[in-house]
Amino acid sequence: MIININKPKDYTSRDIVNIVGKTLNTKKCGHTGTLDPIASGVLIICTGEDTKLVELLTSSYKEYIATFKLGVETDTFDITGKVTKTSNKTVDKEEVINTLNSFIKTYEQTPPIYSAIKVNGKKLYEYARIGEKVALPKREVTIKDISLLEFNENVVKIKTLVSKGTYIRSLIKDIGDALGTYATMTDLIRTKQGDFSIEDSITLDDLQTNNFKFYTKEEILPFKKVTLTEELLFKVKNGNKITLTYEDEYLSLMENNKIIAIYQKDKDIYRAYKMFNN
Repeated sequence: MIININKPKDYTSRDIVNIVGKTLNTKKCGHTGTLDPIASGVLIICTGEDTKLVELLTSSYKEYIATFKLGVETDTFDITGKVTKTSNKTVDKEEVINTLNSFIKTYEQTPPIYSAIKVNGKKLYEYARIGEKVALPKREVTIKDISLLEFNENVVKIKTLVSKGTYIRSLIKDIGDALGTYATMTDLIRTKQGDFSIEDSITLDDLQTNNFKFYTKEEILPFKKVTLTEELLFKVKNGNKITLTYEDEYLSLMENNKIIAIYQKDKDIYRAYKMFNN
């Protein structure tokens, strides 16, 4: 099953996975995109065979509401870190709006040193904790939309829609740099991931009931559904490549209204991408 959890603050994403796994009595449990302990909001959890969907669901665009403080920078790029830089420069609302608009683009972003990205087999935060310097890898990210929600002297609240792999902490730091000052995230809420929204999420308390909302792969996967003939069904159950006259990159292959496999287009054939036992 797929569950849309509203992660509370002060929990790691792994904490939520452990709670869901224990509550549902399953060891097969994973999430589709880390939220820092300071953050709350949409965290998609997959259990059982649906853990095979984690990669597909992770690739979705994500929407956030973020609050940050101008004139301050920390080593973690959020308010939980140690202050490393300060500035007394003031900026006005129009400057902020113009700068935000300039970030609606694709650019190479540098992740925070306090992050779980691996370099030479070691997570960046492991280098940071021992004070070892390491070259930070840049990654291409897309800021699809960004807008100002509130502006109050040195406190700014924004809404933004971003691609997979975008660090909001780094985006905020980059906004501060562009304004000629510093900026540090103070609050973060993930409000959407793909088609999942915070309005439809459940709480940890809801999880303890036997009547919480969950989703199936048949409901959420956006791929064309193809009911198989007996001949193709035999081939698919054996993981064989098949020929189908579709242009779609992915297909959901069906038996008895259930997805038994996801196949991916490879030139003029389709190959097995994910297989399900159902």
